[in-house]
Amino acid sequence: MNQKYRPKSAKNKILLSGVLIGVGVMALIDEIIFHQLLQWHHFFDFNTMQFGIFSDGLLNAFALFSIVAGIFLFAHVTKLYTYSLLRWSSGIFIGLGSFQLIDGTINHKVFGIHQIRYDVDILPYDIGWNASAILLLITGIVIWLITRKNEADRTGS
Repeated sequence: MNQKYRPKSAKNKILLSGVLIGVGVMALIDEIIFHQLLQWHHFFDFNTMQFGIFSDGLLNAFALFSIVAGIFLFAHVTKLYTYSLLRWSSGIFIGLGSFQLIDGTINHKVFGIHQIRYDVDILPYDIGWNASAILLLITGIVIWLITRKNEADRTGS
């Protein structure tokens, strides 16, 4: 097959590639900054320090797997399909914001497996954490909606 002629579009695959990479990158940002450099918490804080460090290693493995899977999917899509880098970047923002919002609401509040920080007034940290997550998520959704509108304009739908 001629690689310059790629008749099929991979709208959902390119979006998923971005989401996987975004989730992995945000997991690494969280792990490196808050778990290792600042040492504010571990992924699981309700056990021993050794288990906390072990759980951080599991989070790192998850992040790496997510990024590698996103890169492999990106390579697959770019070789066989037409794609939109704008849609891919929307997926990255959606992944970044989704990870952070799930971590801030589910992990921090619902399951209570850790807090952002201990022995301080947690409310400003929670507001900053979740507000930045929502901002990233909205950015990704707006970019995604723009790509949908551009595709509708091109197809006449």
